[in-house]
Amino acid sequence: MMDHYFAFQSATGLISHIFFIGISFYALQAVMPDAWIRKNRVFQAQLLFILLSIAIGSAVSNFFLDISYWSRQLPGLFS
Repeated sequence: MMDHYFAFQSATGLISHIFFIGISFYALQAVMPDAWIRKNRVFQAQLLFILLSIAIGSAVSNFFLDISYWSRQLPGLFS
C-alpha cells in the first residue's frame, strides 16, 4: 500500500515540475530581451531562459506540492 502512495507522489511531483517549468518557459517568452542581449550571445541568452524557467517552474511546483501535502494533513488537526 505504501509503495503505491510513494509511486503516486513521485509521479505527481515529476508531472508537476515538468508542467510548471513548461508554463514558466512559455511565460518568459513574453519578455523582450533584445535590449539586454549582447551581439553574438544568443546561445547564452537561450541558456539563461532555460535556467530561469527551471528555477521559476521548480519553485512554483514546490509551492503547489507543499499546499497539496499540507491540505491532506489538515484533517488530522481536527480529529
